[in-house]
Amino acid sequence: MSESFQEIRARAEAHHGGAEAIDARLADLADRPDPASLPDDRILAEMSKRVFQAGFVWKIIESKWPGFEEAFDGFDIAVNSEMSEERLSALLADTGIIRNKAKILAVRDNARLVEQMAALDRSAGRFIANWDAADQIGLMDYLKKHGNRLGGLTGQYFLRFVGRDGFVLSKDVTTALKAAGVIDGLATSKSALAKIQAAFNRWGDESGQSQAAISRTLALSVGPKA
Repeated sequence: MSESFQEIRARAEAHHGGAEAIDARLADLADRPDPASLPDDRILAEMSKRVFQAGFVWKIIESKWPGFEEAFDGFDIAVNSEMSEERLSALLADTGIIRNKAKILAVRDNARLVEQMAALDRSAGRFIANWDAADQIGLMDYLKKHGNRLGGLTGQYFLRFVGRDGFVLSKDVTTALKAAGVIDGLATSKSALAKIQAAFNRWGDESGQSQAAISRTLALSVGPKA
């Protein structure tokens, strides 16, 4: 049996100066957009930012982001779902962006994914918001299968930044899940992800906290440098 959330929270408080200190470090999680309120171009923009940030220094992508917005026409879905060889060549020559061909093509493919989600539920944001709150791993799997380069942490960070409540399986969170007795190896297999989802759902019922707050509390429970 894995630990209770109360035990995990107590460990986080012991590492970081008590309950008020933990609450302060969770406060910003309440200030997130509602995915359903985001237009499709902002969904594609966020997907693309997380794809370009993967394996790269995030601050550099942030500093260059206005160039990305210009190069990709404000992430207009219709424009980006089609990408001629001429346009691809122009993007590969654009010094305002990171000129990675595979990631540039991911913008095209993920524009098509956004179109697909919007067709299913009026907008991609509504599709994300209306997915079963207790099944993040199902949504992660959908993004991985139907999108381009949206698996693993990239998809998890995308969901977090568009306001979808959920966990991010960072190194610290994975370490905490092992310490709590939820998993005993990598957090990547189907069986491990199912155990993680079940644990987050149980901790949510126990504590009344969001999965994002539980995720961050787990990270903080690892130690003072988490």
